[in-house]
Amino acid sequence: MATRAQKTSSPSFNLDSHECYLNRELTWLYFNQRVLHEATDDRIPLLERVFFVAVVGSNLDEFFMKRIGGLKQQVGAGVTKLTVDGMLPQEQIDACYKVAQDILIEQRRIEGIVRELLAKEDIRFCRYEELTAAQKKEMDGYFKREIYPLLTPQGIDPAHPFPFISNLSLNILVATSEPTSEHQFLNRIKVPLGVGVPRFIAVAKKNQFITFEDLIANNLRELFPGLKIHSYEYFRVTRNANTDRREEQANDLLAMIESALRDRKFADIVRLQTATNIAPHHRGMLAAELGIDEQEDVFEAPGILAKRDLMELWKIDRPDLHYPTHQPCDHPQLLIDEPNYFHIIRKQKNILLQHPYESFDTSVERFLKEASTDPKVLVIKMTLYRTSADSRIIQYLLDAAHNGKQVAVVVELMARFDESANIKWAEALEEAGVHVTYGVVGLKTHSKVIFVVRRDYNGLKRYAHIGTGNYHAGTARQYSDLGLLTNDSIICEDLTELFNYLTTGYAPVRKYQKILPSPHILKQALLKKIDREIELHSPDNPGLIQFKSNALEDKDIAKALYRASRAGVHVDLIIRDTCRLRPGIEGLSENIRVISIVGRFLEHARIFYFRNNGSEEYFIGSADLMKRNLESRVEVVTPIEDKSCQKRLREIIDIQLGNKRSVWDMQSDGTYIKRQPEKGDDPRTVQEILIELAEERLASSTIVKKRKFKKPRKTGKRKRN
Repeated sequence: MATRAQKTSSPSFNLDSHECYLNRELTWLYFNQRVLHEATDDRIPLLERVFFVAVVGSNLDEFFMKRIGGLKQQVGAGVTKLTVDGMLPQEQIDACYKVAQDILIEQRRIEGIVRELLAKEDIRFCRYEELTAAQKKEMDGYFKREIYPLLTPQGIDPAHPFPFISNLSLNILVATSEPTSEHQFLNRIKVPLGVGVPRFIAVAKKNQFITFEDLIANNLRELFPGLKIHSYEYFRVTRNANTDRREEQANDLLAMIESALRDRKFADIVRLQTATNIAPHHRGMLAAELGIDEQEDVFEAPGILAKRDLMELWKIDRPDLHYPTHQPCDHPQLLIDEPNYFHIIRKQKNILLQHPYESFDTSVERFLKEASTDPKVLVIKMTLYRTSADSRIIQYLLDAAHNGKQVAVVVELMARFDESANIKWAEALEEAGVHVTYGVVGLKTHSKVIFVVRRDYNGLKRYAHIGTGNYHAGTARQYSDLGLLTNDSIICEDLTELFNYLTTGYAPVRKYQKILPSPHILKQALLKKIDREIELHSPDNPGLIQFKSNALEDKDIAKALYRASRAGVHVDLIIRDTCRLRPGIEGLSENIRVISIVGRFLEHARIFYFRNNGSEEYFIGSADLMKRNLESRVEVVTPIEDKSCQKRLREIIDIQLGNKRSVWDMQSDGTYIKRQPEKGDDPRTVQEILIELAEERLASSTIVKKRKFKKPRKTGKRKRN
């Protein structure tokens, strides 16, 4: 059933009409349908299909915590303002629940298929009762040694109030009674995940697994000795991740964030998941005790609860069931024979990096590592939004401080779900003498910038890295991102201004010559460039706009692109997930096409291209086309002016737009149709093509050829999927 925002648009095409736009939440859920579809593709290795099932489970958890949690707060506050697409908060919740239920049903169906296929590969799930007597004895011994000491059964009766249920915890509701009585008592056991015991426990050290909770459930006699066990049922809760702390009113931002984290732990519950066999009166009791609507907020989940934990199985060491191993290449321009990394950048001037196809370790991490030890480097400044637990980035910053360099780091404490880690990094850096700031009050610092000042032979020179992805070694192997290493003097002057803004928090008139930062410049610059493309468009010199972004949610940008389409400008949008704009409507958006790419790596890069009457402009940066990114965050978008770098970006755009394997075409109603390769089409995915192009660039580089000539070695061609 179509929502008000999804009905056919009227011929008048009032660009402020709700009918011109799609709902943010629903389009994000549709993205997860596309991700889940990857698990049905038999061209994808089996354990990678397990990965996609797990990712959707994780994504839905986050969706309920962030998006549904926020909508419920709006309902509670009596918000009556319609969204851009014309929906009230409760209407959005209702529509999202329907789509989420469809996704859960499909996820369960696919999980069953994948389990059957895994069994054929001798990777099996089994229930405790299916084990042999010897296996049961072994598992019972494991329970006694490794699990029993971790458990704390909690009674639920007048003397024991209903216990606190933590966010995303897996729980067992156990009904017991005295042997001679039929009066039942309820008890709660929290399954202590994340304490060194895997969710899927290997039986006899083989690829045969039972779940953690199944082993507990079949050893309840140890927890309730002498009592009669009537039933056990699994349940799980999701709490609201949104807290209402006012940053601008906080005297101590660090304390405010720590307090908000505590608030999140005790936040309102937005979802209860139960196993399908739960007794109706137990389901009702849980809903009542948790303060939620039994009809609306309780989701039965066939199969295992917390399907995100299937990620454990994805890690099984079966190379034949995984994608071929991908080893990121060194960037050819970083291999030239120079004694110093900064000499390389100075000689090359601009180096475009593409991760994970090109190594993060030997480019970005090396940049920071060499800056930390180079005696001529005087200053290092960077923004830090997310980084990994074992981050070398942090160590290099600490090393730089120990080596007497001036180090300034802008840490974003409110990076959702990474707040605790970022507090830890911030404290460690401060203890080492690093100048740590938390950006500008009221704005998240989402930009990805490293800035270095070095005393070169001819005076002070500045070097920089500007990227689209976080300084996180783990995601650099899983996300598709771009970065620019540069010593462009004007860009570096701009970054000096930017860091002065970030470290002081003051916003006097700052002049930026090349970079486009938000919140004060980027959005207006994009709108002006769209209008310029409209003005320059003619049949002889047709206009062309091409954007690649994770999301297109900002109404003003969507309206401007509609105007461009109506003027005849062709618009290509490569949008990973949320997209409010409706393409392909005659008289409104017939010149706009929107595609989505789903694959082995998460598409995360942002590219903005304008034909500009032949004087082409390319930009990359950290900002998505969302209101929050353009108006409430500090983002940095930089021009790419080097012709060889522009050529690389053109190659990426053209490959993604033309691919027949990875691409989904968006329809005007918000649905997507996946392209299918026909006879003669390249059967490879976008990402397979980009992997091979990176390998070919490295193999054909002059430096590598010389090294091969000096020391011949055999090289094997990478297998295709």
